[in-house]
Amino acid sequence: MSRRQAHATSAEAAARLGAVDLAMFLFYLVLWALGVAAAVGAPPRFAPLVASSLCAVAWFVARRQLGESFTVRPEAHGLVMTGLYSRIRHPIYLFGTSAFLLVLLAIKGWSALALWVVLIPVQVLRAVREERVLRTAFGADYEAYRRVTWF
Repeated sequence: MSRRQAHATSAEAAARLGAVDLAMFLFYLVLWALGVAAAVGAPPRFAPLVASSLCAVAWFVARRQLGESFTVRPEAHGLVMTGLYSRIRHPIYLFGTSAFLLVLLAIKGWSALALWVVLIPVQVLRAVREERVLRTAFGADYEAYRRVTWF
């Protein structure tokens, strides 16, 4: 594959991931707006909405820090160990899931917690699969990183 072809393939992948980011961001904003509407009639619902907003900021920061290492499926493009990744191995899973679940809590109230029972194990399973790929690709470096970070 020529450099030109590799660059085109890389640019196409970046465009696809940009579309994924945009879709997730827009979906979150729609839910957030619904959360604001729900909270207007029930002020206690503002607390999970504020927490969701903070998680969303951390989620977007983590996504930016991951940069070109971000993929939809588990792949080993590089081992990012700076920023949020210096303390948390999976900040996108942690903060993204929390942002969505907290905004749903603001919209639906306590009944939304039933979704946590489904979504949290799904994200843990995704993290386990990702760790398997990273352990295979980076070996001892990944194990050392894993020992000094949480989730």
